[in-house]
Amino acid sequence: MPRKSTKLFHKYYKEWIELYKKGAVRHATLIKYELAHKHVKELCPDLHLHQIDRKNYQLLLNKFAENHKRETTLDFHHHLKPCLVDAYEDGIIRVNPTRKAIIKGNQKRKKKQKFLNMDELQALLSELNLSSEVNWDWFIYLISKTGLRFAEALALTPADFDYENQQININKSWNYKFKDYGFQPTKNKSSNRKIFVDNSTLKAFKKLIKEKDPDQPIFVNQDQKIFNSTVNSRLATLYRHANIPTISIHGLRHTHASLLLFQGVSVLSVSRRLGHANITTTQETYLHIIKELETKDNRKILKHLKEL
Repeated sequence: MPRKSTKLFHKYYKEWIELYKKGAVRHATLIKYELAHKHVKELCPDLHLHQIDRKNYQLLLNKFAENHKRETTLDFHHHLKPCLVDAYEDGIIRVNPTRKAIIKGNQKRKKKQKFLNMDELQALLSELNLSSEVNWDWFIYLISKTGLRFAEALALTPADFDYENQQININKSWNYKFKDYGFQPTKNKSSNRKIFVDNSTLKAFKKLIKEKDPDQPIFVNQDQKIFNSTVNSRLATLYRHANIPTISIHGLRHTHASLLLFQGVSVLSVSRRLGHANITTTQETYLHIIKELETKDNRKILKHLKEL
């Protein structure tokens, strides 16, 4: 028989986060766990740990889902689940309440465009002010050409450019969200990578950054607070001038990957270039494009079979 716990669930969850997650996950991930704890405390302040069964856990998820999208509810579930599984395995609760949990949520809003087509990207690039000094337009240009994450591009130093092998080394990112701004590890192990870059881009950056400290970031200062809204604001102006749809700076990463896929680059190669933890992430993110390419491939297959 499991031992009965009179501890409130939100207090147990807080202690679990401190014990198992603090110092073991990235700060941004820890913030998500702490936010989940805040929601638990608000939604079920009087729920005791020993009272949690599948029914009560489902009621908690349903209550959260009333004001959140399904994807957000799923994320909430994923941050609660390991704690409750531990409680079950430790014999504190009698069942695993997360088993077969049903994820609900508000209906999705109409999806905004997340990437540009080739003509739209070329129109954007033609609007950039690529001066002789480093500016945000150079930052936008670089992400368009590489598909780097925002924090990865902020962390680039002159030493990361390998002109001989036509590559950029990605081995760190930039903490721009929290205090103690500066270098931090990449998102995951697969994010440490080398990506090929066209020669014209490398030549442009070689000239642009030749006088800069090789070990200092190109686009930010050590004590400078950066907001991605600053870059998105500049992008909005460029989109307006180019008369093309508005997407975020992260959308340029999607654009880069999408155009590579449409050009026939394999999903595996795109996944490695983006620094995804696994190919499944890439497949799920670009499923609509992969399906479209599969339809084209099927037509090619049928055409080939007819010629046999």
